[in-house]
Amino acid sequence: MANKVYVVGVGMTKFEKPGRREDWDYPQMAKESGTKALSDAGISFDEVRQAYVGYVYGESTSGQRAVYELGMTGIPVVNVNNNCSTGSTALYLAAEAIRGGRADCVLALGFEKMQPGSLGSTYDDREQPMGKHLQALAEISEVLFPPAPWMFGAAGREHMKTYGTTAEHFAKIGEKNHRHSVNNPYAQFQESYSLQDILNSRMIYDPLTKLQCSPTSDGSGAAILASESFVDSHGLAGQAVEIVGQAMTTDFASTFDGTAKNIIGHDMNVQAARQVYDQSGLGAEDFQVIELHDCFSANELLLYEALGLCAEGEAGKLVDSGDTTYGGKWVVNPSGGLISKGHPLGATGLAQCAELTWQLRGTADKRQVDGVEAALQHNIGLGGAAVVTAYQRAER
Repeated sequence: MANKVYVVGVGMTKFEKPGRREDWDYPQMAKESGTKALSDAGISFDEVRQAYVGYVYGESTSGQRAVYELGMTGIPVVNVNNNCSTGSTALYLAAEAIRGGRADCVLALGFEKMQPGSLGSTYDDREQPMGKHLQALAEISEVLFPPAPWMFGAAGREHMKTYGTTAEHFAKIGEKNHRHSVNNPYAQFQESYSLQDILNSRMIYDPLTKLQCSPTSDGSGAAILASESFVDSHGLAGQAVEIVGQAMTTDFASTFDGTAKNIIGHDMNVQAARQVYDQSGLGAEDFQVIELHDCFSANELLLYEALGLCAEGEAGKLVDSGDTTYGGKWVVNPSGGLISKGHPLGATGLAQCAELTWQLRGTADKRQVDGVEAALQHNIGLGGAAVVTAYQRAER
């Protein structure tokens, strides 16, 4: 039987526009988030037995260089790169170490120091990991570069054509997430916009306007995971949050079934969510707060269906109902999501973990959702990996 896994400490930096803070390199980012997480857990780095460190843009063993800012104790440090789900992959691996009894206290750390502007490739002298995905999409959609808004925008257009979703539905998601971010001091942007502002902002790939797209960002996030015995011996039950379900999926053959939604991970998302619901005994209706991967508003809308918040084709109606914000059935992306909080790739999943830990503890300040008993996290990287995690407060 697998050991229980608890989040006992979290920390993150404010997410920033790339280069905005002078002399802020990834070691400084990692020191800030890691120190906060250790302080939150009330432990010293000497008690950490392993570390999993995620980043996408950086040299080999940058994870070690980052961790050395917290201490040099000879522990295993594993570098993790899984595109936009890198932070959640580090979290997943850290949790696996606890589940398997290989360690009783593990650090999951993620950071990114990014370049301004759209994402591009680094190594152009070899096969691109998403070459097959882009080729498949080019067969069913007009081609646009940079690829990311094209991929998610094409899936949005497909949903519009199939189910009658409108540009306004996507814009409403952007409006919601920017509104939520006003109360998040860690967010890169903390400004609300009217629905018309969202619709009128610069078109990136119809129907996606600039205010419906996540920016590149610098920043870091961290989490301390622990076993049940560690929680008990350190008196951490009062702040511990249990990971009650967690799954990672990669591409299925259906990724290339000729639909845009599967090219951007629909079946990965569905299967990961189902595994988590089976593990936890919870369904979508049992969560009060959700942090999900809104790299573009189109992805959030499609995730409503993939995660089971509504039936297939009903996401537009869900948006119109107001059930994904305060006062509705769920509060989705109370942090502001990737669209407004920012998206430093290696840190995103750990920032989601931090937000949901604060929500479950009841310490999310002005963002606090009422009556949080369970929380759901979703993070995806194309190429591909989807990670879904369910959390509940530890039993008192």
